[in-house]
Amino acid sequence: MGKKNIYMEKVVFITKCMLAAYILTAALLLLLAFLLYRFGLSEKVVSLCIIGIYIAVTFAAGFLSGRRAGRRKFLWGLAMGTAYYAILVIVSLIVNRGIQDVAGSMVTVFFLCAGSGMLGGMIS
Repeated sequence: MGKKNIYMEKVVFITKCMLAAYILTAALLLLLAFLLYRFGLSEKVVSLCIIGIYIAVTFAAGFLSGRRAGRRKFLWGLAMGTAYYAILVIVSLIVNRGIQDVAGSMVTVFFLCAGSGMLGGMIS
């Protein structure tokens, strides 16, 4: 019972972190949409803001997971960034119904998500 309970706690914690990360992402994207509507931001500014949102959210998820892990914090942060990226790619593939629209920036976004999650874990 002990080992199984520990694994279940970790799964529940990872699920909670991912849920919090995607709620934060949704809130920040809604704020960005409002700013786009209100100020008519250019496409370049919106793209930079979306990248900033990816970095900030995965950093926060990595920070939270590293704080709870206690040891090997950077691996927990890396895992959170990678999990965030995986869910992001799956949703993008479902919405776009193919890889052609998202293939250009997939590698860059992976390194941004994984790296900022790992940095968040290291700093915690």
